[in-house]
Amino acid sequence: MQFTHYDLGQKQAGEIIEVTLSSGANVRLMDYSNLQSFKNGRRHQYVGGLITRSPYRVQIPRAGHWHLTVDVAGLKNGTKSSIRTLPGALPPASERPLASVPFIIP
Repeated sequence: MQFTHYDLGQKQAGEIIEVTLSSGANVRLMDYSNLQSFKNGRRHQYVGGLITRSPYRVQIPRAGHWHLTVDVAGLKNGTKSSIRTLPGALPPASERPLASVPFIIP
């Protein structure tokens, strides 16, 4: 089976990978062990699945070395893909007391 492989390297839990597809495809986020099982046609675990809307965002579940694959097995047409890493969750907002906010009074 042909597939596109992205070696994401070390990622922290919560980081987000954005996958852009030209058409629907199977997208799998896996660790190395599951990548090897996937390559050898064995049962494997992954985050993702059949993605029909682009862009698709997937969150890294835990810190470690990650891989992402894109394939069109079982689909009629090929696809082009690209990825980028987005920052993880935003830090919590800090609220200031209303009295500390300057106002302009006409």
